[in-house]
Amino acid sequence: MPARTLYTHATVFTADGAEAEAFVVEGDRFRYVGDEAGARRAAGPGAAEVDLAGGFVLPGVIDAHTHLLMTGQSLQKVALRDAADLTEIQARLRRAAEEDPHAPRILGAGWLYSALGSAAPTRQLLDEAVPDRPVYLDANDLHSVWVNSAALAELGVQDTTPDPIGGRISRDPVTGAADGMLHETAAQQIVWPALAQAATDADRDAQLESAFEHYLAVGVTGAVDMAVQDDDLAAFRRAVQRHGGSLPLRVKGHWLVHRRGSDAQNLAQVARAAQLAEELSGQWLRICGIKIVVDGVIDSCTAAMKEPYTDGSTCEPIWDRASLTPVVVAADAAGLQVALHAIGDEASEIALDALGQAHRVNGPRDRRHRIEHLETVTEDSVRRLAALGVVASVQPVHADPAIQDNWRAVLGDHRVERAYPWTEFLAAGATLAISTDAPTAPHQPLPNLYVATTRRSALDPSLPANLPGYALDLADALCHATRDAAFSCRAEHQEGRVVAGHLADFTVLDADPFAAEAAQLLTNRARLTAVGGRIAFDASAAAVA
Repeated sequence: MPARTLYTHATVFTADGAEAEAFVVEGDRFRYVGDEAGARRAAGPGAAEVDLAGGFVLPGVIDAHTHLLMTGQSLQKVALRDAADLTEIQARLRRAAEEDPHAPRILGAGWLYSALGSAAPTRQLLDEAVPDRPVYLDANDLHSVWVNSAALAELGVQDTTPDPIGGRISRDPVTGAADGMLHETAAQQIVWPALAQAATDADRDAQLESAFEHYLAVGVTGAVDMAVQDDDLAAFRRAVQRHGGSLPLRVKGHWLVHRRGSDAQNLAQVARAAQLAEELSGQWLRICGIKIVVDGVIDSCTAAMKEPYTDGSTCEPIWDRASLTPVVVAADAAGLQVALHAIGDEASEIALDALGQAHRVNGPRDRRHRIEHLETVTEDSVRRLAALGVVASVQPVHADPAIQDNWRAVLGDHRVERAYPWTEFLAAGATLAISTDAPTAPHQPLPNLYVATTRRSALDPSLPANLPGYALDLADALCHATRDAAFSCRAEHQEGRVVAGHLADFTVLDADPFAAEAAQLLTNRARLTAVGGRIAFDASAAAVA
């Protein structure tokens, strides 16, 4: 392979404010970015040359909040996100069971509460479709799992099984029997470990490779995995060995800290994350912080809100201030980044209180802490977030109007008029990082950017926009998905921009998104994806294969 490669005849979005039409890659880095004449001089004699034929180049997208192994797993599950109603959900499950009669269990993902209409998700409804073996269906938000009677039996969940801290085993309001829904930590601490034990390392390796392949094919070169646990970490380590010390894309991980019964148990998890951060700090695999799920989600009314839901219910956070603050302060003192899932307006306030205490106790430093999702947030919390230098980590695809019916219905008041207020964070001076949170949503970045810049639906573009006043400018959105995503994981000095000296992570799109209507983002495709100067995906080769 030549030491240098010259790329010409392109429109280059550098995410650095500069214009360019050509660039030179030397080894794993950009040597030159600018005009073609300068690129040819920098390339020198003997360089390989690639004519990009008018392609649009942008920095490799960094999915700033995703779940890689889960994404690979979800690609193998019965897809339910577009199931129109309960009848369709049941039909897909029956079909899956018939097509694989020896499968020990049926796994599905992505179902929406709105598809059920007025029906409640119960084990009996799944028993009607598949009565003879366990069924596990991840809700679209991954915060609940809907199971049938056989799955409850396999899990050992009985009517008298106590709820874990921060979670709920849903029960029939009349009989008190477990009804087939497991929410929040009941899913994380009961279902997830059971399914992990049922899978093999070979299964996980194949699932992780599938996630890598799917991401590279859409122009993603880096990912921040937001719930790393033992199985994920072991799979990442094996992947590094398989790939000769590297990975198909760059992975940063946040170690998931579960709320336990005592501060000592919680802090022990922080100590484990700090040890892993020291051990894993390379260019390809790095543990950079911890992840804490402060509350649940709005669709299942488990997000911590300041005011009740439309049915009059309220929900306590998974982590209250007393339990959360010592963990955040300890992680901050250890130099770890803290990523706090906070969807409800009360949860974001709790998160900011804990982060503020870390500032007071540990003094000034470059922290780069983050709050994830921020679907509902008070104006005061927006200002506090910016003042504390907290990254607003958002997932535009969660605001897709096609999945908002139930979300809006369970709030039903003034809160839906300030939903997903991305431009408010920018106006306050905060850094915005864009991600998908796959597999809670599709992993493709361009449809995600379509939602970000139009507030319209990537799933059903005919739907009206969802609060279009909060839509992002396209150039800004591209920067939030590249440059600012790199900033969110302390990688901005090497990743996220097409500039000389940075790692040569880039993608080439078929068309210039600035030269067409926004809807073109739904059909635009990655032609090439390069990671560290190496072509990791080539659409023309994939088409031949």
